[in-house]
Amino acid sequence: MQALTSATIELCDIEKSFGSVQAVRGVSLRIAAGAITGIVGENGAGKSTLMSILYGLYRADSGDVRVDGRPVEMASPRDAIAHGIGMVHQHFMLIDSFTVLENMILGAEGGPLLAGGLAAARTELARLAREYGLSIDPDARVADLSVGEQQRVEILKVLFRGARILILDEPSAVLTPQETDRLFRILRTLKERGVTVVLITHKLREIMAVTDHVYVMRQGRVVAERRTADTDSEELAELMVGRKVRLDLDKALPRHGKVVLRAEQLSLVDERGVRLLDDVALELRAGEIVGIAGVTGNGQSELLQVLAGIRPPSGGRLTVGERVFDARHHGSPAEMRTLGLAHVPEDRLRQGMVAAFEASETSILGYQDEPPFTRHYLLDGSAVGAHCSDLMERFDVRPRSPGLRSSHFSGGNQQKLVLAREIARRPRVLLVGQPTRGVDIGAIEFIHHELVRARDAGCAVLVVSVELDEILSLADRILVMFAGRIVGEVEPGRADERTLGLMMAGAQAA
Repeated sequence: MQALTSATIELCDIEKSFGSVQAVRGVSLRIAAGAITGIVGENGAGKSTLMSILYGLYRADSGDVRVDGRPVEMASPRDAIAHGIGMVHQHFMLIDSFTVLENMILGAEGGPLLAGGLAAARTELARLAREYGLSIDPDARVADLSVGEQQRVEILKVLFRGARILILDEPSAVLTPQETDRLFRILRTLKERGVTVVLITHKLREIMAVTDHVYVMRQGRVVAERRTADTDSEELAELMVGRKVRLDLDKALPRHGKVVLRAEQLSLVDERGVRLLDDVALELRAGEIVGIAGVTGNGQSELLQVLAGIRPPSGGRLTVGERVFDARHHGSPAEMRTLGLAHVPEDRLRQGMVAAFEASETSILGYQDEPPFTRHYLLDGSAVGAHCSDLMERFDVRPRSPGLRSSHFSGGNQQKLVLAREIARRPRVLLVGQPTRGVDIGAIEFIHHELVRARDAGCAVLVVSVELDEILSLADRILVMFAGRIVGEVEPGRADERTLGLMMAGAQAA
């Protein structure tokens, strides 16, 4: 099979504003044909907006998009697909109950006779799988596939529609290290076959591993272009943030105190009878950070919800301080807070804040009935505002505007505000889900240091993260979850990404 004809993309003086916010400011860049180009930047830097313009999701206010030197109109994704541009989103666009083949032909069924369209699609799918090393069972139901296999289906879908320019948005966010390595091999094969690849990621290690060129964006502008071979992670981090960034944590050894939380044989069964937690046992001691590693969907979210009192366990016991809870006598989130347990949820927008609330209201959410915020059953606005201003100063939340709606802050600043609210209570136990999800590199540095500071003040910190480098950096003890069970414990000094990745995939126990 002959390789695809390569395509070159040029974005020329692109401008895009949303109201008073200028998201992209006169950006010009060139994406080389048949190469892998990375685009990195902090939250709000404009990289996703820029790629959404290329894919036709947004229209530029001014500037040109050129493919192979010719200006093209990108009024919709249909236009982008017609010019051979495809996009694989971070959150997959697949229908779980459909087969691979059925997902493949959605929107391109091939005429009124579905059987004929399916037969032609099956033949083309087999060809693409051979050509690009993307083997997949066309009759497998998507719900039964691993996350890595689902991503393979997304890439095949784009190729099936004739894409020769492939945009990937945070493609390894839900993959194990082994699946990420397989993805990189796929990307290299695509490159060899002439596909032009654009990689949007905040993981500098991935930029260094797989790209040929990298553009750095900051505050809506391209501030640097580098051949990947001529740069390193430290330089890229500094270019992204505008200052030197230290992501290596220089933390002292933990000073283990007494057990402040103990889970014994915890189980959770949902209304369909599916066992989400299976005989989970763990202990948290004052003055330590315990990290839980695992691929999304293996019980970590449910474990946090049970520990925080959001969901009652189906079985087992949970001891917080001197209080014992079980399936019949379970604690509520409010009761857990009175016992000194604080919770930073995985989904800050759905569980950690109300987007329409002002930042000052978000800063006391869950604690609004406590002094000094409430007097005679009424909120004291001045006390709430002063408290929020103090938190914003201490935790570097920008802009420092207590009256601004929570939805108007960037993801990193939303996360810092929620984290500030919980840490400021000086909890005995701090549960943190995905502490740096969707957070830029400068905020990652700050959040990691705050978690270590809480540990050093005697707090027991439980961190759930899909980012293995985050777990390896933060944790004093590492637990791994798979299929609702804790399958092993590893000391950080003996842990590496390969070992943890195998445990996360259920292929190896500690």
